[in-house]
Amino acid sequence: MSNVAKLAADALTEGGGILRLSPTWVPRSFLQPGRRLKLHPNDYYALGTHRGGIDERWFGSTTVATNEGAPDDEGLSYCVFGGEKFTLRDAIAELGAEVIGDSIWGKYNRWPVYSKFFDNMGPIPHHMHQNAEQAALVGQEGKPESYYFPPQMNAIGNNFPYTFMGLEPGTTKQDVIDCLDRWNDGDNGILDLSKAYRLKPGTGWLIPPCVLHAPGSLVTYEPQWGSDVFGMYQSMVEGRAVPRSLLTKDFPENKHDDNAYLVDALDWEANVDPNFKANNYLEPISIGDTAADGYVDRWIVYGKVKGEQLFTAKELTVDPGCKVTIKDSGAYSWITVQGEGTIGKLRLQTPAMIRFREMTEDEVFVTEKTAQEGVTIENTGSEPLVSLRYFGPDACPSAPNIGEYQK
Repeated sequence: MSNVAKLAADALTEGGGILRLSPTWVPRSFLQPGRRLKLHPNDYYALGTHRGGIDERWFGSTTVATNEGAPDDEGLSYCVFGGEKFTLRDAIAELGAEVIGDSIWGKYNRWPVYSKFFDNMGPIPHHMHQNAEQAALVGQEGKPESYYFPPQMNAIGNNFPYTFMGLEPGTTKQDVIDCLDRWNDGDNGILDLSKAYRLKPGTGWLIPPCVLHAPGSLVTYEPQWGSDVFGMYQSMVEGRAVPRSLLTKDFPENKHDDNAYLVDALDWEANVDPNFKANNYLEPISIGDTAADGYVDRWIVYGKVKGEQLFTAKELTVDPGCKVTIKDSGAYSWITVQGEGTIGKLRLQTPAMIRFREMTEDEVFVTEKTAQEGVTIENTGSEPLVSLRYFGPDACPSAPNIGEYQK
């Protein structure tokens, strides 16, 4: 048995099937941090201004961030046990189905999803994420994703709490080609072809690949496929130029100057869908009527992408002084956003401020076997204990479909 395998096995034994994870911070050189991730004010540029400000925290990640100049492990979650650290990716590579279950391990041979908080002062450029076939052309994987806006993280909305999504019905491909042709003229005007939706804390969206979106300035919990591909179609945001390389970086090199090809890469029908909100918007759905028992568990991310359930997520709230045992059908990554208590044998505590490289007690990973047997969560504090947890592909067959919240 390798050293990582032994450490991971010992950690699971002592933790009762639950791994403690340390915070994973990711900078973006082309964005301005929103400063709501609870990092110490001096640490948002802890990696240096040349790397950009830290505006993301990744959860349960076995996916590497494809940032220029980044170390090989940027974006990877680390498990902490017995004074040692090892990546969740290595733990799963060594223990496989013991951590993530036979189905996911057998089909993907890895944990193929992750989630993050992203937190920006203003909007992100209008962009898309390639689908699996497109990403494979450059040796990567496609990236469908989802959003949930945790109220606990969004006391303020920052500069632009609205997200442009898709394109207005009636927009033509030539309209978008013309925008790309104007890349070096300043603002290429692509937002004139789109619609902004006001973001509401406590709700979310499901975003398929190849759909344009310009996320707004709410802190966003974002379960997604394990990939960091994108193409940015907006040449200027908040007066700052967007390098064309961020449009083309995940397309074949011989297509970088072919604007018609770049527009054909969009899922046109999904972008100009006249029922875009009805087909993509998510309201939380409570699981049973349990408030009288001192807890509420809600679906916050659900639905399918091209007929496939790729990821789902829930929000659990436990009242002060209450204890609940929850059972789930798949492994999950957990982040605590309010309160304190315990999950199984491990302590939970939501920090008010975190120093870069400092350990916290708010994040864990729960194995499939443990999730299925049931995990006991107790609120030992004086405020609600609130957590978010996301699951891998096909892990939650009982999840609702988009639109069921309206029924």
